[in-house]
Amino acid sequence: MGCDGGTIPKRDELVKTKQKPEQKDKDSVIAFKWKNCAINQEPLKTPIVVCEVGKLYSKESVLEALIAKSLPENASHIRGLKVNLKKLMTDVRELRLTPNRAKNDPISGPLTVHDFMCPVTALEMNGRHKFIALWTCGCVFSQRAMTHVKTTKCHECQKPFLPEDIIILNPDDEELILMETNMESRRAKAQLDKKSKKVKKSVDEDDVTAGLVVLPKRASDSAPLAGPSSKPKMAKLSADAKKGEEKKYDPKQRESYKSLFTSHESAKKRPTAHWVTYNPFFN
Repeated sequence: MGCDGGTIPKRDELVKTKQKPEQKDKDSVIAFKWKNCAINQEPLKTPIVVCEVGKLYSKESVLEALIAKSLPENASHIRGLKVNLKKLMTDVRELRLTPNRAKNDPISGPLTVHDFMCPVTALEMNGRHKFIALWTCGCVFSQRAMTHVKTTKCHECQKPFLPEDIIILNPDDEELILMETNMESRRAKAQLDKKSKKVKKSVDEDDVTAGLVVLPKRASDSAPLAGPSSKPKMAKLSADAKKGEEKKYDPKQRESYKSLFTSHESAKKRPTAHWVTYNPFFN
């Protein structure tokens, strides 16, 4: 039955080929990464943090997953919490993002404009442009800004950084390998620094212990204090002072100096006051 009346079937009608898998919309996938948390797939909430391989998370979701010990496989490189007031988490950094000024447009802003932008080039952080974050300070810029304005200091806070401190946000497959390599080298360096600090601290403590010298005990430290004997000593000093005041003149000294003393011949001829005019301070 069929194929009558001069109908000629074609090859594509007779041979069934394997159908191609459904292609994902790349733009939708990229936009989802930039707007949603990599742990719970919910919209990003500030404060936003980034890991060492460039994935974006809501800080709240990271804390909840760490406390519950329920990190997914794509975030297994985040090791844990650190009890420190300044650095709550060791393997993520809080991002210092620049709000997009165009977001305040009441007509198109809330729908078509992304929340953040580059502070140097004003490019929107929507996934169409490459963005980076500095691991040292958490500031975020477009890759174009770092390429055009080459510097070793942050554009925002002027904090110095190294090339390995640059974190590419939402990297592709090739960039992801580079980020993982930098992560391993950074952690190995931190481990070596920690060990060297421990060794230095132990050496310093040994030097301090070796430098302690036990001084011999002095006899004066153990001798009891003499209470009553201090009074005769003071009496002796006052007697010597009084004796010095009443010191008689030396015949060998000059006449001008000799005349100052009451034992001089001129003093003997000096008139003295009687009992009414007598002044003990001058006589």
